[in-house]
Amino acid sequence: MHIGVPLETHAGETRVAATPETVKKLIAQGHTVTVQTGAGVSASIIDSAYEAVGATIGSDAAAFGADIVLKVVAPTESELAHMKKGGVLIGMLNPFDDANIARMAAQGITAFALEAAPRTSRAQSLDVLSSQANIAGYKAVMLAANHYPRFMPMLMTAAGTVKAARVLILGAGVAGLQAIATAKRLGAVVEASDVRPAVKEQIESLGAKFVDVPFETDEERECAEGVGGYARPMPASWMERQAKAVHERAKQSDIVITTALIPGRKAPTLLQEATVAEMKPGSVIIDLAAAQGGNCPLTKVDQVINTHGVTIVGHSNLAALVGADASALYARNLLDFMKLVFDKDGQFHVNLDDDIVAACLMCRDGEAVRKNA
Repeated sequence: MHIGVPLETHAGETRVAATPETVKKLIAQGHTVTVQTGAGVSASIIDSAYEAVGATIGSDAAAFGADIVLKVVAPTESELAHMKKGGVLIGMLNPFDDANIARMAAQGITAFALEAAPRTSRAQSLDVLSSQANIAGYKAVMLAANHYPRFMPMLMTAAGTVKAARVLILGAGVAGLQAIATAKRLGAVVEASDVRPAVKEQIESLGAKFVDVPFETDEERECAEGVGGYARPMPASWMERQAKAVHERAKQSDIVITTALIPGRKAPTLLQEATVAEMKPGSVIIDLAAAQGGNCPLTKVDQVINTHGVTIVGHSNLAALVGADASALYARNLLDFMKLVFDKDGQFHVNLDDDIVAACLMCRDGEAVRKNA
């Protein structure tokens, strides 16, 4: 089949949906691949690297006109217009964007949003959310170190001793755990909080202290168990107690990294303005939830601001700041997913008995398959 890899045009996007490594494997399977001119440049991949493994370099129309189009983010309306009826689109298409899914359905294409894959052991190799969140957690600490006006580790020098930075991480999913590990490697003193009691052991195994907010009711305990690897919205009573604990910890911290997200919903507020106002001058907040409203109400999407003497970083796409490795991991995720939608003869086939394929399918034959409440 003919596979197209377009250039990502979304502002700030550096990733590409296929690398020479994955293109070589697709071609070895009998497919032909067209990569749009310059598609990999922002990820440090030049056109000749794709040509060296057998790909053809072409225009955007050639890439979008392929049988199967591999994307990082959802195509714009003008890009979607280049896709042919019956074509297949695979990427991070935002399964909660009903309007976008409707546009894709109207174009007559079959679309798969990989973010919708179930968080199961079988789906780990194609879990795009985890692969990209891992990078975001790492980069969050690097950004924090860059904006923090002091050292991260403790240093004993002839001029005196410098204390280690105190880092508070809110949310211990993939991004949060990577942030913990990275901050510890840089020599910081790390604390972390999460609504899910199951992550306490993981937090402590990485050398951080768990900020515990005990549950008082069965409802709180049930919500904390989460669904599909994600936390559920917590009752107001628990949120009030957590807010007090976070307030006290944040006042003592030099760096706060927030990572709390709930799929399809506005991000929960974890850092109130009153808390920010009492943080130490020179402190840094990295808000990984900026694109979904932010875990801090002061966060500005894709801006770095200073308020109350605290630097608040609201980058919405941290994985794109590590374009080369982010692309390498994402391209492998796509390659593993494609194994599920090709039959033994290398032809496209939608097997709805496969729970991963069924979960990721957004539209088919002109109709939206997934509709959000």
